[in-house]
Amino acid sequence: MSRFFKFASGAPVAGQALYALAMLGALGSLAGCATQTGSVDASLSGAIQTPSDDTDERRRATTRLALASGYFENGQYTVALDEVKRVLQIDPGFGDAYNLSGMIYMALQDMQVAEANFQRAISLNPRDANALHNLGWLQCEQRRYGEAVQSFQRALAVPGYPERARTLLTQGICEARSGDRVAAEATLMRSYELDAGNPITGYNLSQLLYLRADYPRAQFYIRRLNNSAQANAESLWLGIKVERRMNNSQAMQQLASQLQRRFPQSRELQSYERGSFDD
Repeated sequence: MSRFFKFASGAPVAGQALYALAMLGALGSLAGCATQTGSVDASLSGAIQTPSDDTDERRRATTRLALASGYFENGQYTVALDEVKRVLQIDPGFGDAYNLSGMIYMALQDMQVAEANFQRAISLNPRDANALHNLGWLQCEQRRYGEAVQSFQRALAVPGYPERARTLLTQGICEARSGDRVAAEATLMRSYELDAGNPITGYNLSQLLYLRADYPRAQFYIRRLNNSAQANAESLWLGIKVERRMNNSQAMQQLASQLQRRFPQSRELQSYERGSFDD
């Protein structure tokens, strides 16, 4: 990932980074079909549905949906959409197909159709945490912040949901976009506790702390990121600004040297050379 997703500007810093963040892990259910509906009533005796419960149609649809997800990940949205349509011809009740369809339409900037697909996936399976997460992100993109947080909270309430850190991260960025920095910091902290190695979480948490002048804590999180292989121009620049506020000229110069050596064409280096520390 060449750039981190920042909340302050209200827009993604790189177009594809939007989907890398918002949809991260959303295709995970396609291989194992964790959110699928099936032919066996899972409510009987508390039964847990497994792949052996699938109908032949569901198995064929799952195989085809995996192909569609591959096209989507490669940016071949029209081809992916055509494959999803074929999936739904085989199995019209396959919620994961509607979730993927929603992701494709969101990538194509057709938010109305994307939302209809996410809502259809949720109607088929109210515990489809991936679809709830994606619906929340769509609502956040449309500045429907209250609805977005409700969707994220519904996803987080699903028992056994494995992507809690991802959803908390996205919710925190959405809360920060809405201007609620207090809530955003608390939410990002919860995400960080679950996944301390995520560079997007560490960056945005440090930026929030920097903005409210909690420089020692901002320093802790940004130093941890900049001491890893996932440091980039934005994290180094934030680190420089934090160290400047801490009056730590030696650490500031070390970070500036890295920025000059590794990212000589970056906007961050240009800002540093102009002395634009408050941009």
